[in-house]
Amino acid sequence: MGHRGKPLQRAGSSRSEQRRFLIYCEGECTEDQYFKGLRQELKSLPVMICLGGDHGEPKSLVRSAIKHKERAAQSAADRRTPYDEVWCVVDVEAPRPHPSLDEALKLARQAGVNMALSNPCFELWLLLHLKDVSAYQTSASVQAALEKSQDCGYTVQRKHLDYAKLRGSDAARHAKAKERAEKLRMASEVGHRSNPWTDVDILVELLREGRLRP
Repeated sequence: MGHRGKPLQRAGSSRSEQRRFLIYCEGECTEDQYFKGLRQELKSLPVMICLGGDHGEPKSLVRSAIKHKERAAQSAADRRTPYDEVWCVVDVEAPRPHPSLDEALKLARQAGVNMALSNPCFELWLLLHLKDVSAYQTSASVQAALEKSQDCGYTVQRKHLDYAKLRGSDAARHAKAKERAEKLRMASEVGHRSNPWTDVDILVELLREGRLRP
């Protein structure tokens, strides 16, 4: 994971600045819609969400995030301010990881970019809001189950997500999804190479708390 600095403070004030997040997603609709919906829910938290790289190719996504991170301090679009947290949201895929995934993880570590991984795909994190998932999954099976649930407006063809419907009327669904994701990780001996597996909840918790992990 990337370097964790101390919270920035305004001159003459003891109040910590809000953390600034840069999130790079692959070129699918679902991740973009989810994080934009979460950003709207959180309202004031500074979060930049970008699509980048070649879809399904994690190394190019990491490179795009690194370039953005490096130019932020000189970019008017980024308020000429560096980001405290830079993340790439990546699918591991099934039955085997993308050939460049290990290289992408190494490149991210070297550049201080964090990775949020899902095996087989990001839709697993969404499905965990709705049900327990323990059996081996392909991207197609997760997406089909999400569509069948009819609980978030998702369809395989459109890959559309209704964030408000997924969230429900309170935070209970998020809490349950987090619990289920943690359970999958605890049962794994090979990390993200396990299926099913995700650590997207770690990024989501950071966004919800608006602070860095200790």
